[in-house]
Amino acid sequence: MDTSHWQLARQSRDHRFDGLFFIAVKSTGIYCRPICPAPTAKEQNVEYFQYAHNAAQAGFRPCIRCRPDSAPGSSAWQGTKTTALRAKQLIDNDLTKQQSCEQLAERLGVSSRYLRQLFQQHFGISVTQYRLFNQCHFAKKLLQETNLPVSQVAFAAGFNSIRRFNDAFLQQLHICPSKMRGKQSTKSAVLTLKLPFRPPYNWAALQQFLHRRLISPMEWITDTSYGRSFKNDYCQGQFTAEYVEHKHHFLVRIDIDQPRFLQPILSEIRRVLDLDADTAQIEQHLAAQLHGAFALAPGLRLPGIWSVFEAGIRAVLGQQVSVTAAHNLVTQLVNELGERDTERVYFPTPEAVTNSELGFFKMPQARKNALRNLAQFCADNPDCQQLDQWLALKGIGPWTVNYAKLRGQSQPDILLAGDLGVKKAQAAAAPFNDELCAPFRSYLTFHLWQQLT
Repeated sequence: MDTSHWQLARQSRDHRFDGLFFIAVKSTGIYCRPICPAPTAKEQNVEYFQYAHNAAQAGFRPCIRCRPDSAPGSSAWQGTKTTALRAKQLIDNDLTKQQSCEQLAERLGVSSRYLRQLFQQHFGISVTQYRLFNQCHFAKKLLQETNLPVSQVAFAAGFNSIRRFNDAFLQQLHICPSKMRGKQSTKSAVLTLKLPFRPPYNWAALQQFLHRRLISPMEWITDTSYGRSFKNDYCQGQFTAEYVEHKHHFLVRIDIDQPRFLQPILSEIRRVLDLDADTAQIEQHLAAQLHGAFALAPGLRLPGIWSVFEAGIRAVLGQQVSVTAAHNLVTQLVNELGERDTERVYFPTPEAVTNSELGFFKMPQARKNALRNLAQFCADNPDCQQLDQWLALKGIGPWTVNYAKLRGQSQPDILLAGDLGVKKAQAAAAPFNDELCAPFRSYLTFHLWQQLT
């Protein structure tokens, strides 16, 4: 998009452009989303920015009505600036880790100098400045949408002191934190937040997919909502995400025992529901390569699984069996080995699976060994994201690894070519070259599966 496109999008207030750019009004000193309900400013008073942090750097403060911090994100795999976008995503997904530029560069396999150059080139800001802006943007969201005390807001946004938080907030957003505090509601352990998406969003397809694979009581689903329990080394809790179609967001109610780890949990919820995908762009690309081979389902999303370990276990249990049979096996595993407290059931830990003989399963010993091999690997390598390493484990093949990449990491370019459902759908469609559908072949996989429903 260029300035001429932004002008038209601003005038239309179309939600499909929400989060793709921001509008600053020189006469008021405020920057807004393109869907802001405020009266449309004259073009000569308007300045356009691709990112909210660019508008803040230019001295504009965020609009209190449309709240730029609530705009949907952009997919981290769009465009050609892959390394810079991946670094940006790592910062977005966990503000509490405070990784240095050197640590980020090491994770990405590049030098810190090169990463700094990429960040400045593509985003017009340094890594440190972007992290600080992002912390303040997230804090602003919590101040306006929750009743968390300011101290907990500061810690949840990755600050170690209230003074540092106040100074950074004023410096980055040009407004005091106290002016961002919304109406106070009755104190509750449950936080309620809005997580926006860019339409179209095919909730019916996502709901149907998740419903067939739902593991009760660890997960729950209704016609308009999905929820589950979660637990990691830092926090535990549960959430329910309510689909609000006409307002283009999910209303998420989350109960978490350690609010300072709220931000990475929210990032996982966004990934599981695939809220940052620009489906219009994805489907435009797929349609151009398919040439009418079959009809696409508008707004289709990638239904994520909470962790790569859970995705891997589900994949192993789903090898060469029906969806119903796999669902029954996963349910049995959770009932036998899942952690429990007074209110919740959690997915089994790698240690729990490793230490079990899995005698409750009526399946070949080789399949049980594959489960335990995978669990042992994940227990020994809890931070491993390079799932191709699983291929060295006996009983773990390419389909299992690719399924975990597809749903446990939400990688956008995974075609499950060996999947029986994908093969059936391809055979029923007119011939097409799936390689040309890159980098969105994960979406192609789900579009093919959708042909079978």
